[in-house]
Amino acid sequence: MPLSDDEKRILSELEEQLQTDTKFANAVSSSGLYSYAIRKVRWATLGVLVSLVFTVLTLQIHFLVAFLGFLGMLACVLVIEHQLRAMSKAGMKDVADTLRSAAKVGGFRARNIFDREQ
Repeated sequence: MPLSDDEKRILSELEEQLQTDTKFANAVSSSGLYSYAIRKVRWATLGVLVSLVFTVLTLQIHFLVAFLGFLGMLACVLVIEHQLRAMSKAGMKDVADTLRSAAKVGGFRARNIFDREQ
């Protein structure tokens, strides 16, 4: 069923709005789609490091307190694992490409740790 003139006009207005909306374009770009997951992975990595330090320091006090630190570390690792699975292989490829391009801009080359196609 063909579109009426009014529907065509509305559709063209929507297309124009989408082309000029930079916030929307950044949100759906390849780097923007995974930015939330990457941010969560970064915070969880920091949580792992803090929990590890907490665990080592509290081993001198009592092993049950240190065990709470270990549980915190385990929770952070589970968050990292969940986010990486959610990003899937395509998402990881986008992240790897982003990291590689950022490394090249910085003046040094990063190893291809994300490529398994050798």
